[in-house]
Amino acid sequence: MIIELSELIKHKSFKKDIQLTYEEDKLYYDGEEILFIKPIYTEGSITGIGDIISVDLILNTELQLTCSRCLEKFNYPLEFEIHEKFSTENVEDDNVIFLENDKLDITELVENSIIMALPIKKLCKEDCKGLCQKCGTNLNIHTCDCESQDIDPRLAKLKDLFLDN
Repeated sequence: MIIELSELIKHKSFKKDIQLTYEEDKLYYDGEEILFIKPIYTEGSITGIGDIISVDLILNTELQLTCSRCLEKFNYPLEFEIHEKFSTENVEDDNVIFLENDKLDITELVENSIIMALPIKKLCKEDCKGLCQKCGTNLNIHTCDCESQDIDPRLAKLKDLFLDN
């Protein structure tokens, strides 16, 4: 959704409340397809004082992610705040994003914020056991008979020191 700011900027001081709900099917990030389970709901305001336009939103949605350990799909509720500052003038502040025209694309802002809010390691649960490194069994569901003593060959001699005690 694109918001036209030209009328608002003329007033030098303004506030516009925003409430958006829109459907998004999927998002691609880092070679992974991220599905949206619930529509994206955003609520907040756009405030302008002088040359600075502040966007303050609360975002709420639910995503389907793939667990980094067991590769199972799981739902990930997401709720966070977005606070960004924009300007159509060149401002010497690193926290202010320069707008090339009087249009603000809220959709792009929301999608970038969702990507930034994703966890680095996506886990279906905190104690996910993952997959067996030898047979590929999901250790959260089944156990396997594979030996789990993976010892670094460079350190194998150290193991013998503790057997005598």
